[in-house]
Amino acid sequence: MCTGIKNGKQHTFNICISSLLFLFVAINNTDASKNGPKTDGKWIIVIDAGHGGKDPGAPGSFSMEKNINLAIALKTGEYLEENLKNVKVVYTRNNDSFVDLKERPKIANRHNADLFISIHSNSAKSKNVTGAETYIMGLAQDEANMAVAMKENEVMLLEDDYSTKYQGFDPKSPESYIIFTLTQNLFQKQSIDLASKVQAEFSERVNRNDRGVKQAGFWVLFNTTMPAILIETGFITSPVEEKYLNSAEGQDYLASAIYRACKEYMDGIDSKSGISAGRQNDNTVKAGTGYASPDSSNELVYMIQVSASGTKTEIKPENFRGLKDISEIYTEPRYRYATGRFTDYSEAVKYRKQVESIYPGAFVIAVKGNKILPLHQALEQKRKK
Repeated sequence: MCTGIKNGKQHTFNICISSLLFLFVAINNTDASKNGPKTDGKWIIVIDAGHGGKDPGAPGSFSMEKNINLAIALKTGEYLEENLKNVKVVYTRNNDSFVDLKERPKIANRHNADLFISIHSNSAKSKNVTGAETYIMGLAQDEANMAVAMKENEVMLLEDDYSTKYQGFDPKSPESYIIFTLTQNLFQKQSIDLASKVQAEFSERVNRNDRGVKQAGFWVLFNTTMPAILIETGFITSPVEEKYLNSAEGQDYLASAIYRACKEYMDGIDSKSGISAGRQNDNTVKAGTGYASPDSSNELVYMIQVSASGTKTEIKPENFRGLKDISEIYTEPRYRYATGRFTDYSEAVKYRKQVESIYPGAFVIAVKGNKILPLHQALEQKRKK
């Protein structure tokens, strides 16, 4: 048992024992040195919809965080299982139920999961704060990160006998967070990699304000024995973002971005062993136009992005599941590959629906002068003409 001083009084809690137990589990985890799936090549991904039941999470002007989190979590799971042949999704909750904070990572550990993804919505005092951020387990580097962790950890106060269950940990006390300095996260590198991919997708795919990858002491990430991240999809306290987070379109875009980040992460791991996470599909798509290279003019067009890579890919049908009208667009440090070319957004959307039979994560992008524009900006330019 460790002893500390809080407000001039003796404050004790069992953080050393729990920390040492965690280290024992992590060090003796035979899969700690493996990045890929642990069970017969099948990736097990646990998706955790934050809050639920008697815990509503952060309040908005017309909605509750718990419902947003659940909707995005379920859609993310659907994307993963429908489009990837070697993925099994496990939910910590799939309805409006209350799950103990400590039980959530235990579910992942019991299933010997390969990834743990906790989905949340943020809040702030100012209605002007917007954007998405993704956390990994670690010591908070500033007060803002600490505040987010404290807010998320406070759910334990709703549990019976939480003080005993969490060895005296006080989610409102900065001193308690010393527990997170006593452990070494063996999966920090992989967690950062996945978190970075999520943020890239949010920024590039969903046009969210990118608040970056951060670290803080989240109990839900503390005892996981696999790469684990906590996603704050947006601010429910922002009128604009609350509306977006509650819309079917917004939830779908956010879920598909998380799915695509997972796929990219898994492809990177699986490629080392010659395994492909993507579903092989023999469907054919009628191309919108025979188009081999981006237009260097200043005409604003819509295209369908099907993939992106840090390395250049030779443009030939066999590299793009049979598609022939592929264009390469370089936006440092990534090569993007897109198909079709439309001046009308609605036509691009129709074509995207065809392309999705081959590339489930395909999405519409706006291109002008061989540069990619934020989609909302492109649509606004079109409207003004």
